[in-house]
Amino acid sequence: MPTSKSDLAKLTKLGKPSKASRTLEVFPNHAPKGSMEVTLYCTEFTCRCPLTNQPDYAEIEIVYVPDKYVVESKSMKLYLETYREEGVFHEHLAMDIGKDFVQFVRPKESIVKVRFNSRGGIAITAEWKYKK
Repeated sequence: MPTSKSDLAKLTKLGKPSKASRTLEVFPNHAPKGSMEVTLYCTEFTCRCPLTNQPDYAEIEIVYVPDKYVVESKSMKLYLETYREEGVFHEHLAMDIGKDFVQFVRPKESIVKVRFNSRGGIAITAEWKYKK
């Protein structure tokens, strides 16, 4: 089933200059419920240490099973950009992204995994899971 104009009706960021914001846009899922898994993979994520303000770099992977909606990828990119200058612990980041993702997309299930580069000899990976 091709994408229809009604699928695009509520999208405000795609194809337009847009500022980063902590909102996610969605479009209707055409696949039978539970029959598709989507993976979003960001290899260039940046935030800051909440104490030292030093930059931290990570890869973020979001795997989810859509219910009624699929996240629009540009809105996801702009969402992640809002963390660029924010101080946040790695473990808090996984949970914050996961909770926001569930709030906007309402998937059947999702996993948010953040894999931070090594700093001070330690690399941290944190994973947050949700199941409806």
